[in-house]
Amino acid sequence: MKLVLFAALCAVGVSHVPTLHAQTTWTLATGYRAESFHTENIAQFGREVQEATQGELKLQLAPNGKLFKLGDIHQAVQDGKVQAGETIMTSLAKDIPLAGADSVPFVIGSYPQALRLWQLQRPGMEQAFAQRGLKILFSVPWPPQGLYTTRPVKTAADFRHMKMRTYNQTTVRIAEMLGAVPVDVAMVDVGKAVNEGRLDAMVTSAVTGVENRVWGPIKYYYELNAWFPKNIVFVSTQSFDALSPAARTAVLQAAAVAETRGWAASKTAAVSATQELQAHGIKVERLSSELDIDIKRMGERFSREWVRSVGKTASDIFVSYYFN
Repeated sequence: MKLVLFAALCAVGVSHVPTLHAQTTWTLATGYRAESFHTENIAQFGREVQEATQGELKLQLAPNGKLFKLGDIHQAVQDGKVQAGETIMTSLAKDIPLAGADSVPFVIGSYPQALRLWQLQRPGMEQAFAQRGLKILFSVPWPPQGLYTTRPVKTAADFRHMKMRTYNQTTVRIAEMLGAVPVDVAMVDVGKAVNEGRLDAMVTSAVTGVENRVWGPIKYYYELNAWFPKNIVFVSTQSFDALSPAARTAVLQAAAVAETRGWAASKTAAVSATQELQAHGIKVERLSSELDIDIKRMGERFSREWVRSVGKTASDIFVSYYFN
């Protein structure tokens, strides 16, 4: 009888012992500074995941391109060299054309529109990532790209012969379409180029302008909202699937929270940076109605060209974006 009772008590005890999982560590590589709001958001995501999984999953963040250059992170995760990563979506456009929607200028004019584009992009991006053994966790935009000039501009004709900073084929075409002179300047050299008079105009965010202290020769900042480039955070499918079902659910829930928090942080950064530009004497203005019309026409042209180059997937996204 004692043996039966002892066995029964043991069975009850075993049934109440929680299932234990070995601790897993994901290293997440990013090319951005630890102080970037993107990186801070990922760090918060990691803390929330560790708490929600009761220590089953720990996120080890490797910022500043410490492990891989920004452009190499996507492939590094795909190759299994690191479990997770963050990159800017436009860097993937050659391999995943749908990612190029982020770089089509003058189509997205606000954060709600940028979010709508992401909602339309996401299913196709998730499919493309899955085909490469990757899983998207969340995506957060940079503040929108504005227009800096050394003198006021009211029409497209005012750009003629201005020296405009370019850094990719799209910005070269924008300069040429406006009649400006393209000048290739790396971001790290922007402050120096502005102060040396090698630039009269450039398209970049208010945050970037503050980081590079462009005040001085630059007198005007127009809230152009040329495009809203997004960063994307992802993990290898193999690493994700190795987690317990409860941990996988916790990761996805934390990712959804991180995405919402990141979008809010982007808006806050944009407002704060714009105010700092004003504090340093830069006039913050809206486009004139005439220039706004010219810019929108350029956006229509760029979007048609992008749809032709990418095909049906791009067409489906922009048709839904414009007409639904």
